[in-house]
Amino acid sequence: MELKVLILFILRRLPQAATWEELTDATLLTDTAIGYFDFSECMTDLVRTEHIAKSDDGYTVTEKGRENGEAMESSLPYSVRVRAERAAGTLSDVLRRRSMIKASHELRSRGGLTVHLSMSDGLGPVLNMDLLTGDNEQAAKIEGNFKRNAEKLYLRIMELLMEDK
Repeated sequence: MELKVLILFILRRLPQAATWEELTDATLLTDTAIGYFDFSECMTDLVRTEHIAKSDDGYTVTEKGRENGEAMESSLPYSVRVRAERAAGTLSDVLRRRSMIKASHELRSRGGLTVHLSMSDGLGPVLNMDLLTGDNEQAAKIEGNFKRNAEKLYLRIMELLMEDK
């Protein structure tokens, strides 16, 4: 029961859906006495009982899970709550960044693919760029590199555009 409360505690503090792997990392880092199989069993049960919703984007807490988690979270030891807050904060930063950086591609009617890259600051778009690529492999590489390095790429583009040469 304590592990289920811990999972709900973490999920309630996230700004958006998290993947299985992200939740696993956050939970197992919070309490090293937790095993993966115990975590897996609790997650499955929380989804089955509709405390957690699973979607293509990942896992989110439902209203039922929010209410039950809030009612029970004081049963978690203080040290566990502190570590869980820290883990949820770190994961929240990752999720916020992910929501502000988008990359996708689509086939063009005359051949090739268009890769769509965008970055926002949470208030509005900062960068929108479409690139022509030759194949899926090239598109995937561009998307991955953009997602990993969006801020650096934005700064480099601004430097090039602002040069006085």
